[in-house]
Amino acid sequence: MEYFVQQLINGLTLGSIYGLIAIGYTMVYGIIGMINFAHGDVFMIGAFGALITFLLLIGLFYSLPVAVALLIMMVVAMLLTSLYNWAIEKVAYRPLRGSFRLAPLITAIGMSIALSNFVQVTQGPRNKPIPPMISKVYTIEGISVSLKQIVIVIVTAVLLAIFWYVVNKTSLGRAQRACEQDQKMAALLGIDVDRTISITFIMGAALAAVAGTLFLMYYGVVVFSDGFVPGVKAFTAAVLGGIGSIPGAVIGGLLIGFIESMWSAYFSIDYKDVAAFSILAIVLIFLPSGILGRPEVEKV
Repeated sequence: MEYFVQQLINGLTLGSIYGLIAIGYTMVYGIIGMINFAHGDVFMIGAFGALITFLLLIGLFYSLPVAVALLIMMVVAMLLTSLYNWAIEKVAYRPLRGSFRLAPLITAIGMSIALSNFVQVTQGPRNKPIPPMISKVYTIEGISVSLKQIVIVIVTAVLLAIFWYVVNKTSLGRAQRACEQDQKMAALLGIDVDRTISITFIMGAALAAVAGTLFLMYYGVVVFSDGFVPGVKAFTAAVLGGIGSIPGAVIGGLLIGFIESMWSAYFSIDYKDVAAFSILAIVLIFLPSGILGRPEVEKV
């Protein structure tokens, strides 16, 4: 039982990171109906931004408290990725918004490759490790819970609560929901659709940056290719939970984290990705719209 609970904690930690990334996918799809396949690389850029910030902080302020350093890393990573995603939306996606559906998809894949290669050229192809930021571990009844895991779960829960409030209780959230339902009608009612979509990209990038910072803190290493696998798994989580549903993205992320953790613990770790994608296929056979997704209704 202790081993099982330990894997649940590990899955909760991993799923929290996937859930933060998945929200960016589901928000963009919910408003403009496009899958931003460059979102995983935005997550990777956030991790590199946090890495560079950490190295600068320990070089200038060696005795800086870890909590302050982590907060500064998150803020800098959020600003950096927000700028990147804003530019990506404005340059690569907005001109193709009214074109046939395949064009933005091809552009998104091209942006993903461009960002990955840009980081490879500027930062090098090797793994970039950092010293352990948080090493404290609590042991309760034979179950080990690291302070890093507690930080990840708490930060994720706080951000999701703030995010839920913004989407459901503010004028920005009402504008986003209006654009999701009907962009033309939203524009006729005075909503700046372009501005709302840009802010949505920025919000998704900010969450991906936090996920990248937590990923760096948890694993202690990052490489230019780290945007691909977590990005694909986060996209899988968004589809599993119901693409376009924010709670569904979180639930899907947690499910993917639990599946990976349990499969790695009780079966071969080499097939954990196969298990996650197999579960996705099985769920979509019986629930084509995902767990919390709503089937699209075409009005005629």
